[in-house]
Amino acid sequence: MSDLEELRATAHPIRLRLLSLLTSVAMSAAEAGRELGLSQATASYHLRVLERVGLVTVVDVVRIRGGDAKRYRHLSSAQPFPLEAGPAVADDEERAQYVEALVDELRRRSRQRITGHQVSTDAELWVDPETWHRVVHHVGQASALLHAAAQPPRTPGTEPVSMTAALFPMRRT
Repeated sequence: MSDLEELRATAHPIRLRLLSLLTSVAMSAAEAGRELGLSQATASYHLRVLERVGLVTVVDVVRIRGGDAKRYRHLSSAQPFPLEAGPAVADDEERAQYVEALVDELRRRSRQRITGHQVSTDAELWVDPETWHRVVHHVGQASALLHAAAQPPRTPGTEPVSMTAALFPMRRT
């Protein structure tokens, strides 16, 4: 699938939450729905959209009460999702929809914020290319570390955390 199709698929808050959830464990639509407070049908629809573009994959099929339940996993989650890649990933409207979905998800997570070890930053700066590449690399490493250490929801000894990062070069104005 193309980066544009991935961008379109992730331009929905439910699908962003599913990707985060399926980083740590494979789940069926019913399990994911229960964890996120969604119906099985809603979770199933959004999982099929994510599967169609290759962001989740079926890793297991389990027999439940005479039926088959697909268990999905977000296998590429150790890699940071790029906001851009190559020429013309998306038009302004599609990119705006993706950013709005990220904003909605950040608002939802912010309502869950508690005190503790945290960092928040915002910057619009001019830096040399070497510094920029180093920062993008380090944030990518931090993302990969968190995704690799992710555990199933509510695992004893774990706590829910949030990381949102959007690093991108800007046009000169």
